[in-house]
Amino acid sequence: MSRENGCPGAEAGAGEQLALIRESVRETKASRAKPRTWRGAELAAELPVARVLVDKGLVHLDRYFDYAVPAAMDAEAQPGVRVRVRFGAGEKGGRREGGRLVSGFIVERAAESDFRGVLAPLAQVLSSERVLTPELLALCRAVADRYAGTLADVVQLAVPPRRARAEAKASPAPLPVNEPPDAGSWERYGAGPGFLEALARGDAPRAVWTALPGPTWPQELARAVAAALASGRGALVVVPDGRAAARVDEALGELIGAGRHVLLTADAGPEERYRRWLAVSRGAVRAVIGTRAAMFAPVADLGLVALWDDGDASHSDPHAPQPHAREVLIQRAVGERAGFLLGGLSCTVEAAQLVETGWARPLAAERERVRAAAPRVRTVGDGDEARDAAARAARLPTMAWQVVREGLKQGPVLVQVPRRGYAPRLACERCRAPARCRACAGPLESQDAGELACAWCGRQEPDWHCGECGGARLRAQIVGARRTAEELGRAFPAVPVRTSGRDHILATVPDAPALVVSTPGAEPVAEGPGYAAALLLDGWALLGRPDLRAGEEALRRWLAAASLVRGQEAGGAVAVIAEPTLRPVQALVRWDPVGHAVRELAERAELGFPPVSRMAAVAGRSEDVVELLRAAELPPGAEVLGPVPLPVADPGRPRRPGDPPPGESWERALVRVRPGQGAALAASLKAARAARLVKREGEAVRVRIDPPDLG
Repeated sequence: MSRENGCPGAEAGAGEQLALIRESVRETKASRAKPRTWRGAELAAELPVARVLVDKGLVHLDRYFDYAVPAAMDAEAQPGVRVRVRFGAGEKGGRREGGRLVSGFIVERAAESDFRGVLAPLAQVLSSERVLTPELLALCRAVADRYAGTLADVVQLAVPPRRARAEAKASPAPLPVNEPPDAGSWERYGAGPGFLEALARGDAPRAVWTALPGPTWPQELARAVAAALASGRGALVVVPDGRAAARVDEALGELIGAGRHVLLTADAGPEERYRRWLAVSRGAVRAVIGTRAAMFAPVADLGLVALWDDGDASHSDPHAPQPHAREVLIQRAVGERAGFLLGGLSCTVEAAQLVETGWARPLAAERERVRAAAPRVRTVGDGDEARDAAARAARLPTMAWQVVREGLKQGPVLVQVPRRGYAPRLACERCRAPARCRACAGPLESQDAGELACAWCGRQEPDWHCGECGGARLRAQIVGARRTAEELGRAFPAVPVRTSGRDHILATVPDAPALVVSTPGAEPVAEGPGYAAALLLDGWALLGRPDLRAGEEALRRWLAAASLVRGQEAGGAVAVIAEPTLRPVQALVRWDPVGHAVRELAERAELGFPPVSRMAAVAGRSEDVVELLRAAELPPGAEVLGPVPLPVADPGRPRRPGDPPPGESWERALVRVRPGQGAALAASLKAARAARLVKREGEAVRVRIDPPDLG
């Protein structure tokens, strides 16, 4: 990484640089007081150069800048601390000075600088707290390189904003190491006890864990953390949301007591969250449970990194460069030689690939135990009832009513309805199979002229026929949760109807007859043995999403809801309203998420799509996307799909990172490369973006490596 001064001065030889600095200081020392920028102050006697990471996320400024260290700041200006510096320069009185005050981090102290000019001094040391450790800096650099981002952007994600009152308080002394836990419910998994023993010994096992249905997974995660702590090392657990984090936090507190771990979530508030983060950074606690931002938590001597439900979209950060928690934790497991645990009720294709390549080992229960723990799953028949117009309008066939009635005799019944706004672009009217491009398997959409075209590669499909049933008629679907609650309220007037969704999420519901209508991810936990039954509505809408992950995501959401239902031996039943012959539905019936993921991975390999290949999405104005791809030195064999117009965002929802500016029409191209070329792809696109910014050519273009949604 090249180094420059943030306030460049007159040209001078590299060997004369420090002499010029000292001479300038001596000339003004006698007549000047000490202003905010410390001009005229004595220079530090040793290592007078500070290399600073300036808080500027522009890709062409992704380098360090050198500044002089005044002697008065020598003790505090250590690597890892926050500073303020003058960035940019102006001409004043024949001298080069000025520039805006910006924040940054000192990454290194040096004796000399490569910059050919007079170095500007540090303006201020904001805090003597070393928050950017060498280990955290190396991790941020690796993440920035993988995602074609800047180091400053990743550091913003990794280091929380400073809170002076939190820094002023001392962190508690670390507690003694806890005893290794017993296996507990890990006995249900063949290799479970051995995994815990390996962690307690100080080894670094790697496993992809398919959890059994039921409420015990937080306790099992807590035992894995306790085993790692028993070896004298640290542990980090990342979960999708605050509700899941609270459950694991409670389980770990009951297992090893308070004071040995912290909970890092947004619910704690900025100051309290920073206080807890500092306790981790200072080594006062060695275990962290948190949501996405906790993936960068500076746990010392890391022994275990664990991620729960890696298919949840919340694990993908919406801010540049949009890293995924799974990839960050894999990087940490490799770089810090820690154990790795990727767990969930479902299984993503990325998790299946980790097992297939031998990087991780499978951790699952025997089929007999799975069948006993899972509820019975019923599907609609192949007859007219599943496709009858009246049944579709009500969305509740006879079988579903039967499951609900029987369930209400025993306890609460969960009703899962797809989140409002899901609308597949196009699907077969006869069998509901998504309409896909014959060239690249992308989703088809209807253009203004009524013609069909692929949303990924732009290929026209004038004579489309369904590959499943041969049908030639298409339709779209729009579903919502409010109508479902109204229908159920009228059908069961004596039963209370509760709702749980984005505006109001319930944590638990009593073990009493009730209908609980929930959107995916907001399902409350039923007290006692769990729900008596569950109804999974509108499966066609979930499976028809214009996304490569539609089947995987539908199965993940179904499994999450069905796992809250009592096991088959206790009479638990689940009804899924979807075509019973489809692969995700059959995987739910068999409760076989791993088998589904393995078959999906094989299809991805045949089509050449991630995670088998590496891919980047380039979005912006049409001419800017074309020019960037033309200028980029893409790896040999790189394939460009598109560009195609991006769909216009719903004006009713809040604007998200990555959305086009209001009123602008953007296009997106997908760049696909072979395995092993991901780093070269990221580097080439980053270099092309930097060159365009330096030359001030066109408008900004957004690049995302491994986009989770290709629809």
